[in-house]
Parts: sequence; C-alpha cells; structure tokens
Amino acid sequence: MTTDTSTLTQLGQSAGIAASPEEAVLERVPNPHADTNYLARFTAPEFTSLCPVTGQPDFAHLVIDYVPGDWLVESKSLKLYLTAFRNHGAFHEDCTVGIGRRLAALLDPRWLRIGGYWYPRGGIPIDVFWQTGAPIEGVWLPDQGVPTYRGRG
Repeated sequence: MTTDTSTLTQLGQSAGIAASPEEAVLERVPNPHADTNYLARFTAPEFTSLCPVTGQPDFAHLVIDYVPGDWLVESKSLKLYLTAFRNHGAFHEDCTVGIGRRLAALLDPRWLRIGGYWYPRGGIPIDVFWQTGAPIEGVWLPDQGVPTYRGRG
C-alpha cells in the first residue's frame, strides 16, 4: 500500500519550531494495517518544558503507546510538537495529559496511553499516567521500561 504524503506540511521539508504547543501542527497518515491490532510506541527521553511559576526547565522521559485505528501520527510532526514545549510553561500533569488528549483527538486510536516520568523538582519526582480506556484484549503491552526514580541511594 502506498501512502499519499502530499497533504503533509513538514515531512521532507524544512520546518521550524512552533512558538507554543497550541500552534504546533500535528499531522497524521493513513494506517496501512488498520485491520490489525498492534502497539506503536514513541519514546521521548529528553522532553523539556518550563515550570509555570519559576520559569526553570523541567525534564521528562515520555513514553507514548497506542493501538492505531485508521490513522498513524506522522513522527516528524510529533517531534516538532513535543519540541514546542521547550518554552511553554505548564505543570507536569498538564503537559502529560494534554499531549495524550491531543494525540487521541487527532488519531482516534483504538487505545492510547502516555507515561510522563518527570525528573525531580523540589526534590520530588512526579510521574503522570493517562490512557483513553481499558487496554485492547490480545494486544501485547510491554512495560514502559522506565524505572522508578532513585536518587543516590
């Protein structure tokens, strides 16, 4: 199956970083295996946003798992979308859940989950998890592979 990419605005072209996540363009492509339940995973181990109070950078390891329906997220647009958070002030919960909801709205996946494993702020790591509903029966859901934060202990 050939995928028509003529409507994509970023793939194969020079594309700048949006000023905010709201302005970032997330794009999708048809799923060539829409008749099959399978898991696709994106891992962003160097996600960055800003604390909305102090303006200091916050760092997270994001893991996005989804069972596609008719659509796949175009990976370059996802990378640029996530990069748009670099100058965006939001709490960890807002970033993590907002990313999950935006992807779910764009893709209408059979199932989606996001794990936001945030590095400590004020000495406390904050991990945030969100999913669209119960996992799909029969789909292998591997562990997200991110260990619980440990300091020097």
